[in-house]
Amino acid sequence: MTFRLRAAVFSDVGPHRDANQDAAFAASWGAAVADGVGGGPAGDLASAALVHRLVAGGSDVGDADELEVRIRGANWDLGAHVRRDPTLAGMATTFTCLWLDRHGGLLLAHTGDSRAYLLRDGHLIRQTRDDSYVQVLVDQGIVSAADAMSHPRRNIITASLRGDDTDHVRVVDRLPVEGDRWLLCSDGVSDYLPDDVIADLVGIDVEVDAAAQLIVSAALEAGSRDNVTAVVCDVERGAPGVEEPSWAGAAADRFAGDLSGLAG
Repeated sequence: MTFRLRAAVFSDVGPHRDANQDAAFAASWGAAVADGVGGGPAGDLASAALVHRLVAGGSDVGDADELEVRIRGANWDLGAHVRRDPTLAGMATTFTCLWLDRHGGLLLAHTGDSRAYLLRDGHLIRQTRDDSYVQVLVDQGIVSAADAMSHPRRNIITASLRGDDTDHVRVVDRLPVEGDRWLLCSDGVSDYLPDDVIADLVGIDVEVDAAAQLIVSAALEAGSRDNVTAVVCDVERGAPGVEEPSWAGAAADRFAGDLSGLAG
C-alpha cells in the first residue's frame, strides 16, 4: 500500500521580529520546518539553505539511512557558506521533517526544538524530544513540563545543524496510517500553546491549509514573540506526486527557483 501527504504550510514573521528565520516546505512526499537559531548570524540563511538543498536532491528516498545521508549532505552545504564567508560562523538551524520513502514507509527526522506531533484516533502525541537545556531539567524532574513553557532559559538548545561533521540528527521509521494528521511547528508555536490547546486546534475538522493557519493565528493571539510556523499533513492512500513543494518563511524568500547559490 502506498501513501501520500495532503500537506499545507503557513508562516508568520510575528509582530516582534524584523525577519522570518523559520523556513518550511510542504509536499505530497514530505514536509519540514527549520528554525534559524536566534542569537547567531543569518538564521534565515541557515534554515532556508538547509531545506532547499535537501529538496534539491529530489523526492526519492529509500530508507532512514538514505535520508540521514541526504540531510548530512545538506548540512555540509550549510557549512560551505561559512567556509566561504567566515562572518557567518555560528549560524545554525533546528530541523524537523517527515518524508515518505519509496517503499511506502514514513520517516521522521529531528534535531533541535522544533516539534512533530501526531493526531491519531483523536489523541495527540508528541513525536519528538526537544534538544534543549530546559528539556534536560524536565527529564531530571527539576522543572515541570508546565513550567518549562515559561522558563527564562527555554530557548537554549543543545543540538542543531551548523554545517559541522559532528552535528547529530535522528531519523526514525514511523508507521503511516490513513487518517493520521501530523503537525510540524517551530517553537514560536510550542512555546506559547500548551499541548492540550494544540490538540484541540489540530483536531478541528478542517482542511490542512485552514488548520495550519488556525495554529499560527492562535500562537500569535497567545502572545508569541517569535516567528510562527506550522505544517499540517494528513496521511491518505495514493502515490505521492513529484510536484514542487509549497515554501514558507525564509524558504519562500531565499533561493526561490534558483538553487545555484546554495553550495560554497
